[in-house]
Amino acid sequence: MHCCTQHPDTCTDHKMKCLLLLVMLTACAAAPQDLSGKMFTFPQQTNSAHVKLETSRSEFSAVTVCLRSFTDLNRAHILFSLATPSAANDFLIFKKTAANEIQLSVRNSDVDVGGQEYKLNTWHSVCATWDSQSGLVQLWLDGKPSAKKFISSGSNIKGKPIIILGQVQDSYGGRFDINQCFIGMISDVHMWDYALSSCEIQRYVDDLNFTPGNVLNWRALQFQITGRVLLENKQVNECH
Repeated sequence: MHCCTQHPDTCTDHKMKCLLLLVMLTACAAAPQDLSGKMFTFPQQTNSAHVKLETSRSEFSAVTVCLRSFTDLNRAHILFSLATPSAANDFLIFKKTAANEIQLSVRNSDVDVGGQEYKLNTWHSVCATWDSQSGLVQLWLDGKPSAKKFISSGSNIKGKPIIILGQVQDSYGGRFDINQCFIGMISDVHMWDYALSSCEIQRYVDDLNFTPGNVLNWRALQFQITGRVLLENKQVNECH
């Protein structure tokens, strides 16, 4: 029989313990984690597995995103996808099928950046900046800057963002394309609400004492994993 019928005091105590446990589990799930020395591993092609990164920010007049990635994909694949209710591609870093060509998207406008040496089975540091006042974007691959290009000005990124690793959002939070998913490893994701200087980007690339992201901070990251994505120790080339 249900405990409330026979033992109301015991049942109330049990309910309180369960509620406390639920609150503790929720708090643990929401608490920022220091992922220093860690990486997300995306081991297979799916249209569902992804990591959602959490932020309380809802408007940006400028953006910098930096991350490190490792893949053997020679097809098109997503590296970073930020969508808002008004724009599925509000800030996007997308590796195109064409060799050494990366697409940047802001406010649903796109530009292609070429000439960057995007090697397979290599850790790459990828940074992208955008400023709404000038409308200019720039890509940095392993510390090497691209030409600045105009993409979108006069309109901030507004609305609650959904930030996804592993899948490209063709709509706000969904419509994932299995043929554009990421397979490989991603680490050291940071996002700032301003355009980093070239010196700061170089410090990130060299893994020196840079200022961590004030929107997304790998050392204090809130995230949710869906599907087969593993959080593992980051692989390095040298052993001690």
